Amino acid sequence: MTAPFAADARTPAELLRAALGEDPARPLVTFYDDDTGERVELSVKTFDNWVAKTANLLQDELNAGPEDTAALLLPAHWQSAVWLLACWSVGVTAVPAGDPAEASLVVSGPDGLAAAQACSGERVALALRPLGGRFPQRPDGFLDYAAEVPGQGDRFAPYSPVVADTPALETVVDGLPLKLSAGQTVQLAREGAARLGLERGSRVLSTLSFDDWAGLEAGLLAPLVAGGSVVLCRNSAELTEEQWKSRIEAEKVTLRLS
Repeated sequence: MTAPFAADARTPAELLRAALGEDPARPLVTFYDDDTGERVELSVKTFDNWVAKTANLLQDELNAGPEDTAALLLPAHWQSAVWLLACWSVGVTAVPAGDPAEASLVVSGPDGLAAAQACSGERVALALRPLGGRFPQRPDGFLDYAAEVPGQGDRFAPYSPVVADTPALETVVDGLPLKLSAGQTVQLAREGAARLGLERGSRVLSTLSFDDWAGLEAGLLAPLVAGGSVVLCRNSAELTEEQWKSRIEAEKVTLRLS
């Protein structure tokens, strides 16, 4: 029987480090936007580099740390996955679809900028353009993530240790709001991976939103905890079954969740 992947990992950041140590070149996150035709594939190493840079931005430029909360007004996107792992690397509690007025800082895509104005703390805007491009004009009152992140360091070390008891996530599980520590997030993801039958090498295609646990589990955490990978598809409602079949075959998908 194959040993579980990263059985000793107690935080999401430890799961990513385990994946990096095992096979840094393998694909981890593949992203499609069927409105723009964009396809991006990030290896474990490339994804980890984005996480490190974003975590340094969070910690050093935005002065965020444990006890802070980040409202993430973002779709299921490769950059959203980066921000989640960056928050968990620093010790910031991620709140997908959270109330900006109650958060220490807000991270928003183009569709959430008006709502994000309610945050009295730092505000970061993501253009979500192909190749991680910048806004043509930076939104007033926001940092442009694509302009700020390239200059950040490629290695990250938290000022405060992130452990299993560190608060990590506020989400909705089966219709109920729930606050999870880093350890509880990993444990719930392990249970989800087992329920879905995931194992090393599993490749999950997800069209689900990151606004609740079901989407976070399918589109990031269950594949990560299993030693697998994910294919995120956005704006894909108009794809025909033949197009889906072609994509599933091309991406070697083992499980489709939508």
